[in-house]
Amino acid sequence: MSRANRPFKNVGEAADARQKQAKKRSLQTVNEHFEPGFNEAAATQVVFKPPVKAPTASLYHRIVVWLLFLILLLPLAGTLLYSLSTSWSATILPDGLTLKWYAALWSDERFLRAFGQSLLVCFGALALSVALILPLMFVVHYHFPKLDTLMNVLILLPFAVPPVVSSVGLLQLYGSGPLAMTGTPWILLGCYFTIALPFMYRAIANNLQAINLRDLMDAAHLLGASTWKAAFLVVLPNLRKGLMVSLFLSFSFLFGEFVFANMLVGTRYETLQVYLNNMRNSSGHFNSALVISYFFFVLVFTWAANRLNRDKA
Repeated sequence: MSRANRPFKNVGEAADARQKQAKKRSLQTVNEHFEPGFNEAAATQVVFKPPVKAPTASLYHRIVVWLLFLILLLPLAGTLLYSLSTSWSATILPDGLTLKWYAALWSDERFLRAFGQSLLVCFGALALSVALILPLMFVVHYHFPKLDTLMNVLILLPFAVPPVVSSVGLLQLYGSGPLAMTGTPWILLGCYFTIALPFMYRAIANNLQAINLRDLMDAAHLLGASTWKAAFLVVLPNLRKGLMVSLFLSFSFLFGEFVFANMLVGTRYETLQVYLNNMRNSSGHFNSALVISYFFFVLVFTWAANRLNRDKA
């Protein structure tokens, strides 16, 4: 570099040094001005922690839950105790305990026949529902998803018409003529199918939305599976949860159905609820044993089905 340009270089370096010193002094001034505020904010910083539940609150919630449980269990416990008592009228506790009412119930051929007929018509209606609803729901959700809104309206129609009104209409339609079915289990199969339809459709529809049916079918098609093969081997196993839930709900509702069974078939095809209604004038101990047996059967059936479903999962 020439000697002529060296003074200009020295002047530029001096100017840069002065600018850096000015910036440094300004930063020190800002720091001195805001540092007390920063220190105060850091000292008062709030740390959010999850709330700790008080032992008294937890105990209160447990007491409320157990009280509700006892309130719901008390009528059932009273019915069970009455079914086991020899006589219970003017005392707080029964005079004695016996199993003769259960022995009389389970040795009654009329009860066993009504129990078997109830199981037969319930299982038949559920099998018909599965055979008809599953293919329909697959077609609607895969090929015509826009029809799902219409189906949600149609499945509510059985609840829109009271059972008594439906029974009167069915008696007029199927009471005589070539389609006379009153007094036979066939008319109950059709009625129970319409009752189970909303439960099964809603539960399985939620399951289909959860598994993302279209993406699952597209993946199966990419692997070389046909539509029906993918439906049976890929989609159907994924619907087991929803199908089991719908079957449990439908069975528990159908097994206790009374209006259709009493008005359409009556004693000509006596179901369990019709039998219970016809035995209402008999011993109260006998009827209590019948109610407890009905409740215990539904409880054991539901527990076994849930256990089986859990083992398969």
